[in-house]
Amino acid sequence: MTKTSEQYDHIIPNLKDWPISQFSEDRDAFIQRLIEYTMQKLKRSDDEIYELLSKTIYLERKRVKHNPWHVDPADEKFYLNSLLKELEQTKGSENTPLEQTKIVRRLVNRYSEEIIGHFIPKTYLFARKFLTAFFKRIFNNGWGRGHKWIWGTKQDLKNKIKVDGYIEEVRQLFNKGTVVIVPTHYSNLDSIMIGYGIDSKIGIPAFSYGAGLNLYDYEILAYFMNRLGAYRVDRRKKNPIYLETLKSMASLSLIEGLNHIFFPGGTRSRSGAIESKLKLGLLNSVIDAQRHCITHDINQKIFVVPLVIGYHFVLEAHSLIDQHLKITGKEKYTRRRKRDSMFKTIRKFLFALRRHDSEVYLSLGRPMDVMGNFVDNEGRSFDERGKELSIDKYFSSEDVPHQDTQRESVYTRILADRIVKSFKRENHVLSSHLLAFVLFTLLREDNPELDIFDLIKISTKDIEVPIERVLDKIEFYQKILKERVEKGEAKLTPAVEGTAMECFKDGLRNIGVYHNDKVIKLIGKKNVGTEDMRLLYYYHNKMEHYELPVKLVPVDQVYNKEF
Repeated sequence: MTKTSEQYDHIIPNLKDWPISQFSEDRDAFIQRLIEYTMQKLKRSDDEIYELLSKTIYLERKRVKHNPWHVDPADEKFYLNSLLKELEQTKGSENTPLEQTKIVRRLVNRYSEEIIGHFIPKTYLFARKFLTAFFKRIFNNGWGRGHKWIWGTKQDLKNKIKVDGYIEEVRQLFNKGTVVIVPTHYSNLDSIMIGYGIDSKIGIPAFSYGAGLNLYDYEILAYFMNRLGAYRVDRRKKNPIYLETLKSMASLSLIEGLNHIFFPGGTRSRSGAIESKLKLGLLNSVIDAQRHCITHDINQKIFVVPLVIGYHFVLEAHSLIDQHLKITGKEKYTRRRKRDSMFKTIRKFLFALRRHDSEVYLSLGRPMDVMGNFVDNEGRSFDERGKELSIDKYFSSEDVPHQDTQRESVYTRILADRIVKSFKRENHVLSSHLLAFVLFTLLREDNPELDIFDLIKISTKDIEVPIERVLDKIEFYQKILKERVEKGEAKLTPAVEGTAMECFKDGLRNIGVYHNDKVIKLIGKKNVGTEDMRLLYYYHNKMEHYELPVKLVPVDQVYNKEF
């Protein structure tokens, strides 16, 4: 395991030799294979063709009427109406099933064309240069030292984007099978940050990744995502034909060796906490792809690599915590402000670049097979006792490989559980998160009669907590967390490993640096407070999974939960 961040040479220097580049060149042929693959999946479903089409057309017409987007095709309403008319006409056909199957095939083809994007090497090279300049400015710590420092240096960038974990193992596995990176998800910038880190720090080719179709409403974003390996995901579409096409695309592309980034949480974490419940749909496609390789004697192993992202700030924190509180609190919570558009959020962020610098952590977890067994550099699987095993047996009965939907749903849950455990082990405790956790915890101690929704409503003008109390609490948690580190259950950043005062100062400097309201502020020389309880709660939640005690007790009495 690589414990320090290095910058690696690319394992495949020529972009045209990258798997994603070759996949893009084969796009039209892949779509035809995807249509056949999806049709076979649909034929094996329990739904009758007419019922399948009726449900799909009904849900699609409802979506177009009640939730249209600018990015939707102009002819969509007309197209769906014509499909409905054509479906009804098939009832009098001499070969009704054949005619209805043709309609299904056309829908699958339309969805396939919509989902699958492109990868253009020239666009990627431009994005690489642009992002290098962009991130140099974000992480620049030289503002005020002269004009030449405004945009930062490559050394600033190298020091500020910190990548650690099982880097060498992932590099070795890249040529031994298909790699699926499964990251935590906090921000719309995650895909960009991960992609840049993979390219500039780890030295492996670009991955395919899912992008919400709503992002394609923005022409600039659409232009780049269409050319940088993204596949489009329309979360409004809940009809069975679309969902099967999307899942089949993921499975078939994995079978054919396309490396993917899957966000297993499905969407950004609204609460700010590390995901504990993962969406099983995309993970099931990983299981499905591996079983297909085994049952069809295809020599292609799939490796799953958890990745944890650590930010001192999340641009969309305001809107995300609003959504979380609204969902969990219902009538107990009322939003105080409108959500900013993504571009408005980024614009605020760019203006704030003049005043702040920050850093980000990318931590690669130990690679696993699709069953959650750890693998070595050669891709061999090992059980918990270190004994080598073959995953073929997981998909076989009496040594005969076959599909078993119920069995594979259990495997998917096992894989999800192993990924969550890896998230918790690989997460870096940031000084800003620990400081937010400490202050919010102290406020809960001081207001035991209030629930979360009442607590976040208290006037921030009334909040003054002595720094001495904060330092005592930080030191208490540091002792617990250092014991977790010794057991391999946590990672600490240098500031958190230092003294309580060092952690406090670093956390205060970094906490939510791009927000207009201060998440934590000094009040005089002896107290701290906050200007936004919701943001304080959001950043506090990033420490929730450690289940730290609220009150100070002897450290040896603290239950060290195994992750």
